Amino acid sequence: MLALLQHELLLFAGVFFLIGALDDLALDLVWLWLKATGRARTPRVSRSELEGRSLHGPAAIFVPAWQEANVIGDTIGHLLGSWPYRDLRLYVGVYRNDAATLEAAMQAAHGDQRLRLIIHDRDGPSTKADCLNRLYVAMTDDEQRLSVRFASVVFHDAEDMVDSAALALLDEAIARGADFAQLPVEPLPQAARHWLGSHYCEEFAEAHGKAMVVRSEIGAALPAAGVGCGVSRAALERLTERRGEDVPFEPESLTEDYEMGLAIAESGGKCQFVRVRGEDDMLIATRAFFPSALKRIVRQKTRWVLGISLMGWDRTGWHGGLIETWMRARDRRGPLTALVLAMGYTLFALTLLLMFAVSMGWTEATPLPPVLTGLLYVNLGFFAWRTMWRFAFTARNYGVAEGVFAVFRIPITNVVAIMSGRRAVAVYWKGLFGRAIRWDKTPHERHPLRPGFSHDRTTRRGNTRRQPQPQPFEGMNA
Repeated sequence: MLALLQHELLLFAGVFFLIGALDDLALDLVWLWLKATGRARTPRVSRSELEGRSLHGPAAIFVPAWQEANVIGDTIGHLLGSWPYRDLRLYVGVYRNDAATLEAAMQAAHGDQRLRLIIHDRDGPSTKADCLNRLYVAMTDDEQRLSVRFASVVFHDAEDMVDSAALALLDEAIARGADFAQLPVEPLPQAARHWLGSHYCEEFAEAHGKAMVVRSEIGAALPAAGVGCGVSRAALERLTERRGEDVPFEPESLTEDYEMGLAIAESGGKCQFVRVRGEDDMLIATRAFFPSALKRIVRQKTRWVLGISLMGWDRTGWHGGLIETWMRARDRRGPLTALVLAMGYTLFALTLLLMFAVSMGWTEATPLPPVLTGLLYVNLGFFAWRTMWRFAFTARNYGVAEGVFAVFRIPITNVVAIMSGRRAVAVYWKGLFGRAIRWDKTPHERHPLRPGFSHDRTTRRGNTRRQPQPQPFEGMNA
């Protein structure tokens, strides 16, 4: 009986593992082709030249914040110091029932009049999309009141450490015709006691080193990461008109960033993934500590799976040709991946149980049919192939040691995928019966600027320096 169950599980898991492996292989081959033809190269730029450029037009920075008192002050201070542009306005959205975040944000301003604190006229949390809508309304009010029109809007989270050259790079991309531009996100490796949180490193290294590069080059829509991305003012206005509302985002959306990138592409906008390195070999990217506690990791990834795979299917549907359908199918395979992984680990446990039973003489070994044996070896080969890619991309960004750790973390990332996939399906099911879905945000307690952070690869440039405080551009003092 156990042997029959083992064979059935092997057939189910093996077939779906193979489908997923072939999907990934197709993406790998496209990336290799782009690399060979020079279209996937990562160019080098001069950071000092970028930092010295003037913006092509006023820029608005949106930072929504709910219960972010631990990190919002560091983020505000570092952002305003790293981007000393006169024609910049930082809009930070806080809630009226979150006095701690408001106080921390006010203390970080240091008299810089480019900061605008927007207090939401409702209790939090609502959704991030709702908070961004409030910031959009504040920005449009300023434009009308001061006769100023922003050229671009840049999105960041309350825990981000921005790159000093990032704003100029986004501004340049938008000035050259991009309606939406996304920079890489680079999660920071964490200390041994927070080892689990480092698994984001390999995920983003491969996603933003390969998958997003492929999407950008083959003309597929680019999902926004929600941080380190810029949108032209005209594109954001078109999103507002498309909705027939006064704000660009659906308030009930949990992944408004993902939907924003797709919506801009569907509206005919040009999307661009901007991946470049400075002369110091560092990516111009957004950096942050991601959650390290298992409960918080699962909560965050549940929101991603729920918003992209389940609600995203309902909300954005299937648009475009074959390439776009392929990419959206990849985005939405999270719940199926969780199911297949769960079957795989069940199969592994069952195999160990059978091996123990055979060694004790309780039963006889049952040989696998040739088809299942072949399927098993093919999947093992693909697993080795995937492991090689994971190591290579992680080692390129973080060093060989972190690349090795990435390989050892594979079982952990799989367990997280199973847990978050199961939880996302459960939350979605409850939502079908009228249960409200709210901003189930991830708490942030640590910021890279705090004492004790010493990851040389991301701090050797002294990216934490404080620039002299510039005066806001004409009209913004009103």
